[in-house]
Amino acid sequence: MIDFSTADPEALGRALQVAELVREAGGRAHFVGGCVRDALLGKRLVDFDIEVFGLDADALQRTLAPTFELDLVGESFGVLKLRGAPVDVALPRRESKRGRGHRGFDIESDPALSEREAAARRDFTVNAMAWDPIAERLVDPFGGRSDLERGILRHTSERFVDDPLRVLRAAQFVARFAWEVAEETLELCQRIEPEGLAVERIEVEWRKLLLRGRRPGLGLHFLADCGWIRYFPELDDLRGCPQDPEWHPEGDVFVHTAHVLDAFATERVGDEEEDWIVGLGCLCHDLGKPATTVFVDGRWRSPAHEPAGAEPTRKLLARLSRRADLAEQVVPLVEHHLKPRQLHEAAAGDAAVRRLARKVRIDRLVRVSRADARGRPPRSDAEDAAGQWLLGRARELEVAAQAPRPLIQGRHLIDLGLEPGPSFGPILEAWFERQLEGEFRDLEHALELLGRETEGG
Repeated sequence: MIDFSTADPEALGRALQVAELVREAGGRAHFVGGCVRDALLGKRLVDFDIEVFGLDADALQRTLAPTFELDLVGESFGVLKLRGAPVDVALPRRESKRGRGHRGFDIESDPALSEREAAARRDFTVNAMAWDPIAERLVDPFGGRSDLERGILRHTSERFVDDPLRVLRAAQFVARFAWEVAEETLELCQRIEPEGLAVERIEVEWRKLLLRGRRPGLGLHFLADCGWIRYFPELDDLRGCPQDPEWHPEGDVFVHTAHVLDAFATERVGDEEEDWIVGLGCLCHDLGKPATTVFVDGRWRSPAHEPAGAEPTRKLLARLSRRADLAEQVVPLVEHHLKPRQLHEAAAGDAAVRRLARKVRIDRLVRVSRADARGRPPRSDAEDAAGQWLLGRARELEVAAQAPRPLIQGRHLIDLGLEPGPSFGPILEAWFERQLEGEFRDLEHALELLGRETEGG
């Protein structure tokens, strides 16, 4: 018996309703994939995938259409989505490799497939289990429940090698569940090449690794173990890049980055956009070290590695996403990730904090800085005093989540009778500098000063 009490009640109710309708029509409905795995793990379930045996696509649609509004997805392989509910219903299908990459398959639905044949196309044994909710029977032809209990990630069949995306899926599963990869599965992953995987598919798996991983660093280490880190050369370069053992007793820059990702994962805020940008900042924060690390006066040092990290960050982000704006948000986190400590040690004033806020989102920067500080076991600085100090100052100055905006605008100069022209730029920049220095508190004060000086000038 599997306990589905962690499921969303409405989603579970719809899924059970589908199973009963299919039974009445002479078919069998199985809950499959992640919903079975996560139910056995006691995790919260929000969606259901259902596989239907014994009914063809037309019969399945006729069976469900009177009760549910349906969206047909992938007509050739018969997937129905219940509109307004997180439930997908599909027929068992055969997949034949015909070309390169994740999409290089011919897919044909076949409701007469055996349960074992249907399960064999799935990637890992823990995802190849099915639950018959009518008969209350677990279908587990490849020993997925045993692997789940032992924390083993194992491929289902030799067909695993047909889809290169499965290597990245393995990485994000390792990150999410801290599972050990079976030796034979690791060996298969070492034989697989990306085959021109689409960036969009790569991004999906990296997002899961960073946004859902309990131990994202383990996913990073898996990519190194199976050799796939070479397809992300900016990360591969971190391996073997030495650090001063006094400050980084944990090891090289790659090991440090894995620890930083794990520290980041403990303090995700639940906003996927914010966590994605900060997670990428943590992933990329030391990409400048391989190009700058030198041995000087008996110590390893990486002078100016922060700005040196900008270009490799842009290159790595282009491998992970097609989003044009991503580099604009992540690169500043890399270029300034040491600023919290530097400003704190210098007891910097408000002007320095405001100037930093012009270049980078301080609330995000502090999250990267904190993960960086905590990613140095056993020297992890759990308190991160510098980051908390900077965040406190930025909040008081109202620049923690946004750059300071110039109070004096061109229209104010025109109101005072100045003629618009090229001279406006330097004037406005000078007044903005005075604002950053704290010479005036608000627009009223700024206009008072501007009027007085204009009259006197």
